[in-house]
Amino acid sequence: MTRYQEVQQELKDSPKTWLITGVAGFIGSNLLETLLGLGQKVVGLDNFVTGYQHNLDEVEGAVTDAQWQNFRFIEGDICSLDACQEACQGVDYVLQQAALGSVPRSIVDPITTNNTNISGFLNMLVAARDAEVKSFTYAASSSTYGDHPALPKVEENIGNPLSPYAVTKYVNELYASVFARTYSFKTIGLRYFNILGKRQDPNGAYAAVIPLWTAAMINDETVFINGDGETSRDFCFIENAVQANILAATATEEARDNVYNVAVGDRTTLNELFNLIKHNLADHGIVYNLDPSYRDFRAGDVRHSQADTTKIKRLLGYSPQYKIGAGIEKAMGWYVQSLSVSGHK
Repeated sequence: MTRYQEVQQELKDSPKTWLITGVAGFIGSNLLETLLGLGQKVVGLDNFVTGYQHNLDEVEGAVTDAQWQNFRFIEGDICSLDACQEACQGVDYVLQQAALGSVPRSIVDPITTNNTNISGFLNMLVAARDAEVKSFTYAASSSTYGDHPALPKVEENIGNPLSPYAVTKYVNELYASVFARTYSFKTIGLRYFNILGKRQDPNGAYAAVIPLWTAAMINDETVFINGDGETSRDFCFIENAVQANILAATATEEARDNVYNVAVGDRTTLNELFNLIKHNLADHGIVYNLDPSYRDFRAGDVRHSQADTTKIKRLLGYSPQYKIGAGIEKAMGWYVQSLSVSGHK
């Protein structure tokens, strides 16, 4: 039995109360579905800026009525300390997922990104500390590695940030470290690499690459690749990220006051990703015959990214179950069913 299986059984035997901020978002709604399925009580906080009611509706349809009754939703913003304090009352474990993601968004509007990702994060730290929650796990980011050239990325070696977004996520780690030293409030930061899976939004200017390309292929539209297509990423399926959060929330005291990479330790180029999505769509009867269109590299992007997962495996018992091929294969049915289809029968 893996450590994750042990923890799941322990939670079923002794349910806890969890707070998920950003609960209507991609990662937040997947966390919600898993925790409700484990019989947990969940408080969710979201302002619907990047989250959606239809994500919550989908979770409701995926769990039993009794499990859904264990969910209490608060519409609110982490930029409001009052909302954070209300959400933290009576909570055992906090999963702080709320943030304004996207490197390009932060370049266009650094002030809003800063307000949410730094001031909002500080509100959550203060509210959780004052509520004396048992643990606080937050979404950190692989963008913190910045221009550090070494591969794979090891938690202790970071470079200069390449975007306002990266600055905000690094400041989160600094605040978390200060709260451990100053208030003995120890947290865990999870440096997400490129997470993929169901409920990842394909719409809007800042859509992640996999849902964006999948929607384009389904609708016979051109897929645009930034650069020459040899940029590489460590793509991580959502269920691996959910596992990391649950392991972090229930970690020992010795494993806290740390940041951990959340990935699988592989690298996939954008050209390889294009062909992988195309192949999986063909398995669903959707044939895409267009070539990708290459354009300029995107400002703020790093060239290559790959995680060293030694630390999270050793200290948290993390054991990722899905590499990119299996993740896309599992998620593709959701994409095909959920995305607007035109030009395909």
